[in-house]
Amino acid sequence: MEDLIAAAAAVRENAHAPYSGFRVGAAIRTPDGRIFAGCNVENVAYPEGTCAEAGAIAAMVAAGERRIAAIAVIADSPAPVPPCGGCRQRIAEFAAPDAPVTLATTAGATMRTHVAALLPGAFGPDHMAS
Repeated sequence: MEDLIAAAAAVRENAHAPYSGFRVGAAIRTPDGRIFAGCNVENVAYPEGTCAEAGAIAAMVAAGERRIAAIAVIADSPAPVPPCGGCRQRIAEFAAPDAPVTLATTAGATMRTHVAALLPGAFGPDHMAS
């Protein structure tokens, strides 16, 4: 997971966060080992910004990938920051419940969890079956 944390930390530097100053980076690994990264992009018309996790997922999908094997998120905060509710659902759309999630701070603290722990009882495609 160190490579994912490093990729998330690198892309975090490109975040556009002039309003909150809270820059976040996320990196996704696909089952074939490809890494996709995203950073948060704020907009003066809150809440029309884009989360780092959503940016990484969009990059992955744009490249033709559809599965998340692992994800890392990093921010400059006192404790590791979990994804927002919307991003938890986005991650669950593309990742297995047991896919590893690493949350990190720029100071080096980490918390390891998995997708099902982030979004217990997730709404999924099986709920859409007729």
